[in-house]
Amino acid sequence: MFKTIKTILMMLLFAGVAGAQSFVSGTVVDGTDGSPLPGANVVISGTTQGTQTDAEGKFKLRIPQHNFTIQISFIGYQAITKTLNADGNLEMGTLKMMAGSNELSAVEIVASRTTAESPFVFQELDKKEIVQNLGSRDLPNVLNVTPSVYSTNQGGGAGDSRINVRGFDQRNVAVMINGVPVNDMENGWVYWSNWDGLGDASSSIQVQRGISPVNISVPSVGGTINIITDPAGQAQSTSFRQEVGSFGFRKSTFGYNSGMLNEKFAFSLNLVRKQGDGFYQGTFTDAWAYYFGASYQMDDNDKFEIYAVGAPQRHGQNLYAQNIARYSHDYASDLEDYDQAAFQRYREAGRDFNQNYAGVNPSYSGRQYYAMYNSYLGQRYASNYIMERENYYHKPQINLNWYHSFNKDLRWSNVVYWSGGAGGGTGTYGSVSTDYSYQGMGVIQWDKEIAQNSDNIDQTYHSALNASTGIIRNSVNNQQTWGAISKLMYNVNSNLNIQAGVDYRWASIDHYREVRDLLGGDYFAYTGNDFESSNAQFMKGLGDKIAYDNTNQVSWLGGYAQAVYDTKKINLFGMAGYTVVAYDYTDHFQDDGTGNALNLATNNLPGFQVKAGASYKVNRSFNLFANGGYISRNPIFDYAINDGAGVVYDDPQNEKVSIFEAGASYYFGNKFGLTVNYYNTTWTDRTITQNVRLQNGDEDFIFLGGLGQNHSGVELAGSYQPMDGLRFDFGSSFGNWEYTSDVNATYTTYDNGSAVENTFNLYVNGLKVGDAPQTQAYISGSVDITEGLTAKVDYRYYSSFYSNFNPMDRTDEGDRTQSWQVPDYGVVDLHLYYDLPLNTEDYSVSVFAHVFNALNAIYIQDATDNSQYNSFDGDHDADDAEVFFGIPRNFNAGFTIRF
Repeated sequence: MFKTIKTILMMLLFAGVAGAQSFVSGTVVDGTDGSPLPGANVVISGTTQGTQTDAEGKFKLRIPQHNFTIQISFIGYQAITKTLNADGNLEMGTLKMMAGSNELSAVEIVASRTTAESPFVFQELDKKEIVQNLGSRDLPNVLNVTPSVYSTNQGGGAGDSRINVRGFDQRNVAVMINGVPVNDMENGWVYWSNWDGLGDASSSIQVQRGISPVNISVPSVGGTINIITDPAGQAQSTSFRQEVGSFGFRKSTFGYNSGMLNEKFAFSLNLVRKQGDGFYQGTFTDAWAYYFGASYQMDDNDKFEIYAVGAPQRHGQNLYAQNIARYSHDYASDLEDYDQAAFQRYREAGRDFNQNYAGVNPSYSGRQYYAMYNSYLGQRYASNYIMERENYYHKPQINLNWYHSFNKDLRWSNVVYWSGGAGGGTGTYGSVSTDYSYQGMGVIQWDKEIAQNSDNIDQTYHSALNASTGIIRNSVNNQQTWGAISKLMYNVNSNLNIQAGVDYRWASIDHYREVRDLLGGDYFAYTGNDFESSNAQFMKGLGDKIAYDNTNQVSWLGGYAQAVYDTKKINLFGMAGYTVVAYDYTDHFQDDGTGNALNLATNNLPGFQVKAGASYKVNRSFNLFANGGYISRNPIFDYAINDGAGVVYDDPQNEKVSIFEAGASYYFGNKFGLTVNYYNTTWTDRTITQNVRLQNGDEDFIFLGGLGQNHSGVELAGSYQPMDGLRFDFGSSFGNWEYTSDVNATYTTYDNGSAVENTFNLYVNGLKVGDAPQTQAYISGSVDITEGLTAKVDYRYYSSFYSNFNPMDRTDEGDRTQSWQVPDYGVVDLHLYYDLPLNTEDYSVSVFAHVFNALNAIYIQDATDNSQYNSFDGDHDADDAEVFFGIPRNFNAGFTIRF
């Protein structure tokens, strides 16, 4: 296969050298005084083709032989966008750029995007940067060249990546696609496998660190990741991209842009097919992805857009991190604080070891059941192994946007959206045969379990059918989410813009477990449903529900008011918002005592946020800014209802977050730019709950206050282009994230009918917050080797990386030891992109290659301190951590043909 691809690429290369070429050229000047603007960016929209103007403001750019859209941008000036019809060389003449802010598109306004003149800290990756850097990895991985942003692929399963911003995990980072929040409505989590094809459809990604200007109800404590997909209305084109990579990776992508039809309608389409084996054992991926966007300009005042994105997929997971020695005794022995006596307990299994993977005799033909909207009953993914942990899911999201202009000063934006997730994850249930003789690794013995279940008559239930003692189950999470966002924007005058809006969301989520694989038996006995009473009902087959069956509903309503005052010198921002959320829980397995399913519901739980910021433009090159805010966060579902105990919390407490940051930006045209800022985020009243029994005998929960964190730091980001075709991007962040006080509380419980005073203590004051490196640095260098050929090198360095831990475990006053500190490490990635000089009337061709971890560094990218499963002696050393190593050197390469 690789030889075939190599031959195709060589043929394309030689054909390209001989092909005819066409160019577009022009001169970019200041629209007021006519002076040239050197260093202005000139890019063909939707491609990686681009250049910059020279000292005289002139540019010359190779173009495709079909319609295309050219974009010209320069800091401090309004961008120029023109759609052109290629027919040989084109001369655009003198192009005048007017000073001022770039006007945001309608969808960017809905998404609360920001600009360089605002008082907020952000970095933006355009289409070119995404295409050249991503290499079909999970989308968060492309954001690692951003200060205070840390993303890993954890156990290596496709879509199992996580992201951390300023020390906050993604439950506290808002993720938005075209203005619609995609964080889980129950607890704020983000599952990137749901958006597997999003990288191919993304037009730009803006990472807003800190409080951000987002004005809808999202948990933007660490920051906001704002993703805009490819707009409909680009010039007509068709594309096909084929990729291959390490570990059996292969991916095909088809794209089509209609261009404007009758000057009113346009649409874009992406279809993706992705497969691979994965580095870790059993981490296969089998995925599709799609994206559709369309726009209709009904008249001068009304525009409609629709976006649909989804990724039906299944993939094997590696969810169990391991002791370092299980991956490599050599690496562990090089660590000063690793007790080598632990080698007797932790046998080396290799870098690709996955405890969720185990072989099975291919003769086993038991069927498996799972459903993504439509039921599926068939064979397992592979004949020679079974994955204990597999994820399968499809969560399409559809947005319908309507933009209405009452007049030039009054506009109204509306988004109605739906998202319907279906699928779940697998695991074992019951007693499944496991081999602990393999130095405690707990590797499942599928063949032994299948043999046992195939010969196990339980007379209690049936005299002829075999009862399974252990099975594979699905943990199903089916959901329906509806939402609407409406924003009214009014330009009071040329300087003052005010907004007001509402954000409504409603979700119904079904959580249950079901039988996936009986592992050789005929049924599994489950007796935990209050509404079942006969042996026939207790006997569960494929697809039958077990363990739990709950329905959660979430209702969310928020409103906000915002004002922006902008002059040539000053930009002022102010926003206030109020939100109420209500939760409802139904347990379909538990009788409430009246013959009905147990139902629990909360009252409306309020929260609010206020934000303000100011920037001062000292001159065209130098800008000062500051912002701050306060958030009183609505409780998440788990802090409002305890479904395990069947209790609604009487008075759930809001967590409080206060944020301040200040900094300065300096720009010298498009040749040099630098932003430096300081931030301080204080998170107080983190939720701690304790079970208590009231005097009347009822169970209840109380909230204990006092747990807090402080995250502060300095961030730097910049770019330097010393000459045409050579550019450096660089950045660093130095954080100090730590717990701010011990927790000392007393409470009363009546477990034995009389009052008992209890003491609750946590000893965490001064402990560093773990889970991400507190010191980070990166530098990227790109060079245009020749016309259309770009090479790029990224280097990332991480230090002061404290392993993750649960502060609730720190109950020993004598233990003030910091969690284990992960060794410092650096990673080098290489990228190569070539637009072949092949310019015919029919097509253009690009080839690309990425080498990730090019120096094959061995490093730890995720770590948990004093793991209950992998700790050797519990003293917070290396031998007590469970970890995931980074993926070894791997590549991605392919070609794109555009028609």
